[in-house]
Amino acid sequence: MASEKKLVVVGLLVFAFFSQGEGIIGGREAAPHSRPYMASIQVAEGDRMKHECGGFVVADQWVMTAVHCLPTGANGRKVVLGVHSLSQDEDTKQTFDIMELHNHPQFDSSNYDNDISLIKLDRLFNASDAVKAVAFLRAGGANPDTDAAVDTAGWGSLDNLGSRPDKLKELVVEVEDPVLCRRSDYFGRKFTANMICAHKVCEDPCDKPHKKEDTCDGDSGGPLLYNGVAVGITSNGGKKCGQLKKPGIYTVISHYTQWIDGVMGLQSDP
Repeated sequence: MASEKKLVVVGLLVFAFFSQGEGIIGGREAAPHSRPYMASIQVAEGDRMKHECGGFVVADQWVMTAVHCLPTGANGRKVVLGVHSLSQDEDTKQTFDIMELHNHPQFDSSNYDNDISLIKLDRLFNASDAVKAVAFLRAGGANPDTDAAVDTAGWGSLDNLGSRPDKLKELVVEVEDPVLCRRSDYFGRKFTANMICAHKVCEDPCDKPHKKEDTCDGDSGGPLLYNGVAVGITSNGGKKCGQLKKPGIYTVISHYTQWIDGVMGLQSDP
């Protein structure tokens, strides 16, 4: 009997340890529809759709995401806009088929270089307070410097056990020195000039002192924003989220202006 009680206590302690995260790794729940550009890329699982990756609206019929979210094609995936809760019926939700998928032709799966993709939706979305595009940084724009505060959001894992939130979470992180991220004990040669690395070491008054706040599995494809402008795409990091020497990695959007304009049929600036 005593041994059974011990097992129950241990189980409760383990559950409490892994349940205290508030989303992403750290972070907080976003105000509903305060990030109307957010997209949930979903895949069929049985008779329902399951969130797989993030994305963000950049034009009337276009969503930007990461290549590694859809490396072999759309394969029946859907894009859902105007969503806060993944499970609840929200009258703001709009669901789309993927009409075109444009993965960057130089994506490198060995280090996730050039991890940028554009999705053309099967129709125009209905613009509203819950669904609208976000501006993204173009060539010649100023990317955030080391230690700059940037923010991101997603429905990614709360912990390394794969627990997922139902509602959108958001997180403020800080840009890390690229020299540090190129060190061999960080990412070494896998870290390229097309990448930003960012994280936040959570100190008092955080609930989990000296732990790293980070994006995680399922946040991929979402935006990294600086002063309200998308400057990066959530790409990759360590095999585990929240590791001190494996900050989140984000694709630098401004490096791809010509490619983006070519895909979307826009006129590039001279």
